[in-house]
Formats: sequence, C-alpha cells, structure tokens
Amino acid sequence: MSVMNGFYRVTDIVKETLQADPNCNTVTYGDITQVDLSKQTIFPLSHLIVNSATSGENTLTINMSVLAMDIVDTSKEEVTDLFVGNDNEQDVLNTQLAVLNKLIQKLRIGNLYADKYQVLGDVTLEPFRDRFENQIAGWTATMDIIIGNDVNVC
Repeated sequence: MSVMNGFYRVTDIVKETLQADPNCNTVTYGDITQVDLSKQTIFPLSHLIVNSATSGENTLTINMSVLAMDIVDTSKEEVTDLFVGNDNEQDVLNTQLAVLNKLIQKLRIGNLYADKYQVLGDVTLEPFRDRFENQIAGWTATMDIIIGNDVNVC
C-alpha cells in the first residue's frame, strides 16, 4: 500500500468494516452537520471524521472519530421502570457500543491488524444523547490508526 493512498485506504477500510455490521445501516463521512439526520431510514448510522494525521519515519497515524448512533424510540406507555424509563436508549447504547467495539478489536487483534491497519493505544468511547435534531443516542470513539509510511523520497 502506498501512503499516497493511505488516507483513502484507512477511510475505506473503516467504512467497509462498519457497513458489514448488521447494526449499521449507513456510513457517512465529513462534517456531521451536512448529514440529513431527519431521515429515519439511514439509521443506525456510523459517521467518520478525520481529525488529524501524523507522519512518522516509518508510519502514518490517522486520528479519527467514529460516531455510531441510532434513533431513540419513546413509548407512550406509562413509565413503570424508573431505571430503564420509557424508551430504548439503553438498547441503542448497548448495540452501538458493540458496533464500535467490534471495529476497534478488528484493528487491535483481528483481520485489519493482520492487514497492517492497527489501532494505537487504548480508545476512549464517549456516549451522547440528543446531540442532533432527532432523539439520537450513541457513542463517539476517537482513535489513532497507524499504517506504514512507505513514501520513497529518493
């Protein structure tokens, strides 16, 4: 793999891995405010944001945030369980955490690791709710993905 295509390959590999997950319907990229989040048919949704890149002597490290989210459905029935409430927020958080955890593990020890797409260090995952226009809940995982830097300057 040429680092000239490294950016494309990293974003494509992450996109393809997320699309293969049955708990992800749509994968988008770029400015999250440009995604039409009012369309319910796109959920569950994963979204990629590239934050930065670091060029090392032998490696290129891409810092990326991956958001995994779904719509929270609220029941009109009376709340009987104060812990769970009258919506499926915990189900959404559980499912979307699993989507991101599978991606991270494939980068840490799975087939992506063997293909030289490797997560560097631990990954922090932060939950969110109602961050956007719909009642949406999910997680943001921010990670460093390291690939070989094979640019030949000779």
